[in-house]
Amino acid sequence: MSAPVNVGEYAELAAAKVDPKTWCYFEGGAGDEVTLRANTAAYGRWRFRPRMLVDVSEVSTATTVLGTPVSMPLGIAPFAMQRLLQPEGECATARAATAANVLMTVSTLTTCTHAEIREASEGPRWLQLYILRDRERTLEHIAEAREAGYAAVVLTVDLPYVGRRERDLRLGFENPPSDLALPYASLFETTPALTWRDLEWIRAETGLPLVVKGILTREDALLAHQARRRRPEGAGARRSRRLRGPRRRLRTRGLRRGGRTARAHPAPRGDRARARAPRVHVAGSGDACPRRADRPL
Repeated sequence: MSAPVNVGEYAELAAAKVDPKTWCYFEGGAGDEVTLRANTAAYGRWRFRPRMLVDVSEVSTATTVLGTPVSMPLGIAPFAMQRLLQPEGECATARAATAANVLMTVSTLTTCTHAEIREASEGPRWLQLYILRDRERTLEHIAEAREAGYAAVVLTVDLPYVGRRERDLRLGFENPPSDLALPYASLFETTPALTWRDLEWIRAETGLPLVVKGILTREDALLAHQARRRRPEGAGARRSRRLRGPRRRLRTRGLRRGGRTARAHPAPRGDRARARAPRVHVAGSGDACPRRADRPL
């Protein structure tokens, strides 16, 4: 094969180099992967709307994310157990992220310690966090990441239980492999008892900007918005099945601000007729819940 010229060709090269029993974990999704296919198809439906007669002689993609300067509004999402793909694991990824000046989010299931990643690269990093059943270990993990210079916490909220991954079962992938060291947690140590109160707890304990990862409905987006940050994205295709893709789930759902509703895209007529705008109230500390939807968008 000639030198790759796009992301798809890089993925083909990686698939050819990695054992299929390992590659299934990185490429596959939950159940029969219907949500994974839907997510891929959703991206394929997006189109640019170019505007003409605009001076583009000087163009820059540089921006800031939560105050962190980056070269473009794209970054490296958290993915686990990278030493299954490359001996240096997350350290190699961190060096690549620094070279491109993009944000890297490091998984709780990293195979390198945060200190090792910091020694490998000084680029901007966020911590993807699973809350464990052992809360003290969760706090120790946060403290180590903060000491290593992490600028924000990305709290994953859409993993109450690990999904059944049929491709992994067929090929015999052990998750996680028994001979792979994970310094901070195993996937099966996460707590299924996560609530909105834990969001307040994490905010109070970290002292860092908090991003909520895995919001799947408009009602939860409204609640997450009370915490000032939301991330309409999820590991749904990786861990859960029969879910609507995140772009489809939230694109027609408005966030009420000051009596107005902001939409990224106009809703199709059928969705608009079904959509409801819940009012949000706070009954007590951390006890946010949506009221009954009472008026259409």
